[in-house]
Amino acid sequence: MKKLATMIAALAIGGSVHAAPVAAAKQELVNRVLQLWHPESIGESMLQAPVGDAVQQARAVLQGRVSPEKRDVALKEIVADARQFMDENKPLAQASAHKLVGTTLAPMLADRFTEEELRQIITILESPVKKKFEAMVPELQKKLGEGVAADTRAVMDPKLQELQQRIGMRLRSAVTP
Repeated sequence: MKKLATMIAALAIGGSVHAAPVAAAKQELVNRVLQLWHPESIGESMLQAPVGDAVQQARAVLQGRVSPEKRDVALKEIVADARQFMDENKPLAQASAHKLVGTTLAPMLADRFTEEELRQIITILESPVKKKFEAMVPELQKKLGEGVAADTRAVMDPKLQELQQRIGMRLRSAVTP
């Protein structure tokens, strides 16, 4: 009973329960890795995926089924609903991820990495070169995307239009009695 109470107390103060105790120095390293990595953003990403899919599906369903004016109005309202949903639910997803980091990720890091390996991870995560590279990633992605679009537009646009037409015909035949 006393052991259960100790485990509950450890969870309540945000610590993590391990099969074997983790040295304080190692736990500090694990905490630093988690602080630098920001894994709580995973909860938000997991929420964004189905919301983005729902908006895409709505866009596909509306394509060719309603006039462009009605489609634009409906999409504007759908996007606003999706944003509101994200605004209302993002804190819950982030809080859940933040709560679970200490009981799921921290023990895994402590179990699978030595103190020296954790120090190396911290060095990588704190690296100015890594930060510079990450700051440049959106620009790199945009530049590559623009290049791919320009390079494949002549071939891909007709194929995409054909696909949209086929999807539209399938949707129309599915909703037509």
